[in-house]
Formats: sequence, C-alpha cells, structure tokens
Amino acid sequence: MGVIRYLIVDDEAPGRTNLRLALAAHPDWQLLAECDNAAAARGTLAETPADVIFLDIQMPRESGLELARELSRLASPPLIVFVTAYNTHALDAFEVHALDYLLKPIDDRRLAQAVERAASMLAYRHSDGYRDALRNYAAAAQPTHAEMLSVRSVGYIEQIRVADILWLQSAGNYVELHLAARMVLHRMPLARLEQLLLPGEFVRVHRSAIVRQTQIKRLSVVGDGRYELALACGARLAVSERHVQDVRARL
Repeated sequence: MGVIRYLIVDDEAPGRTNLRLALAAHPDWQLLAECDNAAAARGTLAETPADVIFLDIQMPRESGLELARELSRLASPPLIVFVTAYNTHALDAFEVHALDYLLKPIDDRRLAQAVERAASMLAYRHSDGYRDALRNYAAAAQPTHAEMLSVRSVGYIEQIRVADILWLQSAGNYVELHLAARMVLHRMPLARLEQLLLPGEFVRVHRSAIVRQTQIKRLSVVGDGRYELALACGARLAVSERHVQDVRARL
C-alpha cells in the first residue's frame, strides 16, 4: 500500500530512539516526527496526518490514553500501538480500540507482528469490506432492527450475524454476545442493543439478560420468588419476577 507514515510519542528519549532504530528495519515505514508529550503530538498531527502512532501511556501532564481517546473520535483515526513499560493498561487499550500493546523493552518479534498487523489493517481500510463494516457499525446507533452487528475489537472489526446470537448479557458498558462456540464483547449498553433486536425473536428475562426465544427450554422455581431458565445451548440464567410472566407466555 506504499509508504506508511508513523509518529513516535514518548516522554523518554531512549524509548523514542530504540523504537526509531527498530523500525528502520522496515523500509516502507516513514517517520513523521518524535514527540515527547501529547500536546506536541497533537500539533504534529494537525499539520500532517499519520497512519500509525506508537504511543507511550504514562507521560507527564497528559497520558497517552487521553490522547488516544481523543483520536478515536475522529472520522478516520490513526492506528494506535501502545508502547509501555506497564502491563496494567490492556483493558484501557481495548476501550480505545488500540491495534496492539507492546511492552518495553520491545521485542523485535512482537514489533514485527505489530508492523504486519498495521500494514494489513491499513490495506483493509481501502477495501469495500472495511467501509461496509464501518457503515454497519455507525448504523448500530440507529433504532432500526439489525441483521448484522459490526463489533470493534483491538485491531479489527468483525461482523456478527444477529441470527447467530443465542443470548446476550450485560457487562458494564459492553454486552456479551453468546454464540454457539464463543462469546464476543460488543461495546454498547444492553438497553440500546435491545432496540435493534426483533421483539418476536428475543425476550428479556432479566435486567441484565436477553434470550433468543427458540433457546428457551425449561423454566424452574429454584427458591422463594427465584426462577431459573435452562437454554437449549446448555446455559442457565436467572429470571427476575418482573419478566417471569413474559417467559411463561413464550413457553
């Protein structure tokens, strides 16, 4: 796809130098600038957009995570590769859809993997599949019934068919999409995602869970005012008193 323009943002000069020398082994990668803080990076990006940013997390005044959150709201954000001495920010990296998360001192093999992933992702950006996935991801914000969900994760966008979802469960700002063989995290509140589901196909059984109607197998009383729903896939979910009548009607 030609030259890949990258930016290094790290408040420590040795860290910037080590990364620049390591990336010199990749001739298609062109260094735009080295910045020692988020404000300098922001100024550089205002003049010349970058394809990839290698970003330290813990920096004075403004952390790399704050800059990444700001960049993630752009219409066409650069890919973010976090480079840090700490392994405690991986979940935060997931939140801002970072492409990769490299630990210092940088391992040449892991850096090569990050470089390859970035090149693949940038090439995919120009494909119809990427544009379609982004359109579907944006459309998920609209209150229409969806056939596909475009789920963003670290480094990629995956399309999940709603027809393949067996049940859903709230997990903070995310929803667990339970499929036949795996679970996928989708960043969207459960109540908002419920608006995209056909009511005749899904039923809410708890404030934190929604089930595909065809998965409903058996409703059991497990205590005073407590109910449990057995699904065809083998899962067992609590049913709240508020929703038990609706579940009985579906049975």
